[in-house]
Amino acid sequence: MKKLIIPIMALAIVSSCNIKKEEKGELPEVDVDVSADSGELPEYDVNWADIDVGTTTKTVKVPKPMIVMEEEEVEVPVIDFDMPGEDKEQRTIMVEAEVSDSEHDLDIQEIRATENRLYVISKLEKLDTDLGEQKMRIQDQVELNAPDLDVKHIIVGEKADNILNNQYKYVNSMNDLDDKIKNAKVIYSDS
Repeated sequence: MKKLIIPIMALAIVSSCNIKKEEKGELPEVDVDVSADSGELPEYDVNWADIDVGTTTKTVKVPKPMIVMEEEEVEVPVIDFDMPGEDKEQRTIMVEAEVSDSEHDLDIQEIRATENRLYVISKLEKLDTDLGEQKMRIQDQVELNAPDLDVKHIIVGEKADNILNNQYKYVNSMNDLDDKIKNAKVIYSDS
């Protein structure tokens, strides 16, 4: 004897839609010899919620730290560096970092040179003054009269987590410098 399987339709009712039965359904007629006339499932008209996504302007409180940059006359080191057969040009070498939590000091400690690159080694030191939620941008610079060499910045200190600081290499101490940098000629020292 063959088994007859009759499909059963289950409907999930969702609170955000309106379902209206449009036509009465009918199950197929079945003979004992397992032949069947085709049936007709009921039709439903489903109206879903109309959803639009956009933006609106609202006034909300957003923390905005204020950092004031003031121009001030300070003594800036000037380095005159000659290489045989190379023309020199005057340029400013600047290092900058963005810090949070507490004030920091950033100083260019050394500049080392190889045949085609200058390594600017700066020290980032945490100070005692608390900044709270604010961020602070700090910098140091030297004037360099030297051949046009590639400049790579290395900062000795803890890297703050922000995009501005990603342009430099950070190390914990001078001992962490690569041998190539350790063996480069020191052309400027702040000590």
